Amino acid sequence: MNYGYFDEKNREYVITNPATPGPWVNYLGDPNYGAIVSNNAGGYSFEKSGAKGRILRYHFNDVDDPGRYVYIRDDADGDFWSASWLPVAKDLDTYKNECRHGTAYTEITADYRDIKSQVLYYVPLDKTYEVWRVKLTNTGKAKRELSVFGFCEFTTVSDYETDQVNLQYSQFITRTYLREDRITMVSNENCKTPCNGSIANYRFFGLAGAPVVSGDGDKKTFLGLYNGYAKPTAVQNGKCSGTMNYNSNPCGALHTKITLEAGETREFAFILGQKNEEEAAKVMASYKDVKVVDSELAELKKYWHAKLDNFRVETPDENFNAMINTWNAFQCFITFVWSRAASLIYCGQRNGYGYRDTVQDIQGIIHLDPERARGLLTFMLSAQVHHGAGLPLVKYTHNAGHEDTPEDESYVRETGHPHYRADDAMWLFPTVYKYITETGNLAYLDEEIPYANKDTGTVYDHLKRAIDFSLNHLAAHDMPAGLYADWNDCLRMGEKGESTFVAMQLYMAMNILLTFAEYKKDAEYAAFLKDKSQKLYDIIQKNCWNEDRFIRGIREDGVAVGARTDKEASMWLNPQSWGVISGVATKEQAEKSLNNVHEILNTPYGVSLLYPPYKEHAFDGALMLLFNPYTKENGGIFSQPQGWLILAESLMGNGDRAYEYFCESSPAYMNDKAEIRVLEPYVHGQFTESKGSPFAGRSHVHWLTGTASTVMVGSVEGICGIRPGIDYIEISPAIPSAWKEIKISKFFRGNNLNIVVKNPNGKQGKPTKCIVNGKAIDGCKIPCNMLTKETDIVVEF
Repeated sequence: MNYGYFDEKNREYVITNPATPGPWVNYLGDPNYGAIVSNNAGGYSFEKSGAKGRILRYHFNDVDDPGRYVYIRDDADGDFWSASWLPVAKDLDTYKNECRHGTAYTEITADYRDIKSQVLYYVPLDKTYEVWRVKLTNTGKAKRELSVFGFCEFTTVSDYETDQVNLQYSQFITRTYLREDRITMVSNENCKTPCNGSIANYRFFGLAGAPVVSGDGDKKTFLGLYNGYAKPTAVQNGKCSGTMNYNSNPCGALHTKITLEAGETREFAFILGQKNEEEAAKVMASYKDVKVVDSELAELKKYWHAKLDNFRVETPDENFNAMINTWNAFQCFITFVWSRAASLIYCGQRNGYGYRDTVQDIQGIIHLDPERARGLLTFMLSAQVHHGAGLPLVKYTHNAGHEDTPEDESYVRETGHPHYRADDAMWLFPTVYKYITETGNLAYLDEEIPYANKDTGTVYDHLKRAIDFSLNHLAAHDMPAGLYADWNDCLRMGEKGESTFVAMQLYMAMNILLTFAEYKKDAEYAAFLKDKSQKLYDIIQKNCWNEDRFIRGIREDGVAVGARTDKEASMWLNPQSWGVISGVATKEQAEKSLNNVHEILNTPYGVSLLYPPYKEHAFDGALMLLFNPYTKENGGIFSQPQGWLILAESLMGNGDRAYEYFCESSPAYMNDKAEIRVLEPYVHGQFTESKGSPFAGRSHVHWLTGTASTVMVGSVEGICGIRPGIDYIEISPAIPSAWKEIKISKFFRGNNLNIVVKNPNGKQGKPTKCIVNGKAIDGCKIPCNMLTKETDIVVEF
């Protein structure tokens, strides 16, 4: 079933049926102020941290309330509705609704009884508050007298968990006040200086562009004891009672009266933020003329569209275009900003960045905004411990050079992470390489960056220490030890077990660092890397190739995981794709293993992580046994590795396969089967239930997933074939044979590249001809000194 469509002209996803299979949301704001809003106005807000900066409450697990509600009441007869379908939920035969999710803004439009409402939600660029602009139009022929109520439910305290569970404390620390144009809420009002770790905290909910007629600051009074959000007492009565909260649950509820002549439109705005009285008054004064909203929205669109326009594709597939040009790209920015901190599934308790998560997330925006990527990459390098490992969790308050580590009880107590992971620092290598080759900024290698706990080193030194960490933690076969886990947190080989996946990462890392060593004329270290990488290559070939597949690893007891004769989990996805990406696999091995992936793991909804799932034959470290078969890591279609597989098939020149995997796993191709997928059809989720599940195709854990970056990299570097080097840019697409021509525009090192790929004979990969500004070159690696401000490139198969 179809619930909406992509509007690429406006770079929006338009939801035409509000009764979606689940809440379909959008993200507003930036690192300093975040807001999540669903197509039915559900969601919550926070400053900096979903865990420690929560402003609005939310009930998780598909309930989708409360939210940013605007209620409209006809004062002539008392009939009322909401500007979003929920919470009032009028009959859709008479109530018409549309939601447009855009780049950091959402607008919900409703038509009911000759009143058209448009509510625009956004966070102004570089501001730390949010705006709900309301437009009301009388589309009928008679004058209308309306009451309009804005409502939000505050948390009692910024700490999400305390607000939810510590009721013997949190219920008795807040009060609200009704000011001229706003509700003010304050927690711990008496604590002008810190008291037992707490200090007075203010929020406000204001109304600009219309007079406040009445207000409530007490949730129970506004809603009524048993009414829920669908029929608040105040809305039924046509007026708030003026009751303020004291020792209960605070809310912001403001009421205004609007008279609309036939054809007339009125607009006003509700404004929400975490500000003290003086700051709130300044914010409210800036919206005295509500028309400022139009310029703020235009500024927001200009900012985001300019970022996204740094890479654009034009292919015969509109879904591919919509994902790469807008939604996959925008999702990459969202994961870049909020990692795994706050969604409708991640409740916000993680108060920091997962090391591996964020270093991978950075890759997804490097081709769009390399300097912004550099800022976070430098931050993550400063979270590398002096011996080369990455801190498992990097706090938002990270203080480079002064951090505790998993060796310290204090770090373990605060973060809950007592161990290092084998793969964390390995992700630095492709990410640093992508940044340097995208920008040509080789000087970055010599930038001094502190380590997390002590010492300082150049970026080059940081990478060398990451190699040292892996080489200092080898196990029985001289491959990297499994430590606490590699990429798969549900797979514990044991501290002295060995991961094929990380061995392949280390092999690739040494070859990337070799490129940098040779550039720096560091001959001694280059020779060291050549020797070590060759030895590791031989070890992987000897111990990890199993007839027609790479095994997943070797347990501490010497037993292989993922051998072809295993009764369960005999075929694993990641070592097959990474065999190609890392360069470990020979052409014959790559063909055999990737063919096995297609035959054994592929499904209509993507490729399973392993098969068969564990049921009866799991070992102690196979923690995915906790999950139902065909779910998450236990044989589910984990989404992040789909991008690696797309890249691997592209590198092999298999455009049809790469595109097949893109289509199977991409949400856009489930737009007409949304009742199966459930999640939003415009953003990737963490995993999809595989073919053995009674709900095969159902996806879970939306928005904040490494899938955004891996699929973007797989599509840009793989299918589109855009692969920068130190002094060149390679353009070697692997496209489906049905695509006869595609166009790509890319901003690269100050130059606009206008690329046309011609495929008249229906080939799949490895183009044979490249013409740059009318001049043919050998191969598809274009020297950077050939590029001009406007560079026309033709690539032919």
